[in-house]
Amino acid sequence: MREASYVRFQGTIRSERGHFPGVFGLANGLAREGKLTEEQFRFWRANNDWYDANYPNPSDIDPLVYDHETHPGAVAWFKSSAKELIKRVDGYLELLAAHGVECRRVESSAPGKIIYEDECQVVVVPLEAAASCGADPRGTAREAAGDSPGR
Repeated sequence: MREASYVRFQGTIRSERGHFPGVFGLANGLAREGKLTEEQFRFWRANNDWYDANYPNPSDIDPLVYDHETHPGAVAWFKSSAKELIKRVDGYLELLAAHGVECRRVESSAPGKIIYEDECQVVVVPLEAAASCGADPRGTAREAAGDSPGR
């Protein structure tokens, strides 16, 4: 059996915009709301800083990559080859579980129309969103550089 090309960790409840928030967005929300313990906050801050230092943020490359009107429903997926980045997600999953926030791992070989790509990740517009706005859902990868923990 062939391994899926992309991996995403996302919540199980749709946001008001209709997508499932990613693991970093969920953890960032808890931090923003002041719900983390001191130890959890230290973990969250240190690991967000690690991700910031070790790979680029797509929004720094293209400020409109997550713009709802330009790219409705855009979400980031790890490339399955980004093993070290994926492994570090476990701590975020534990943090979310401690607050009763469900998060699941999703794998796909075709998560949507790729609007951003680097060596570790892609940002895609899900096929249903790409089709509803008249875009060609097959799309082509745009060259750029990095993902972010929704910082």
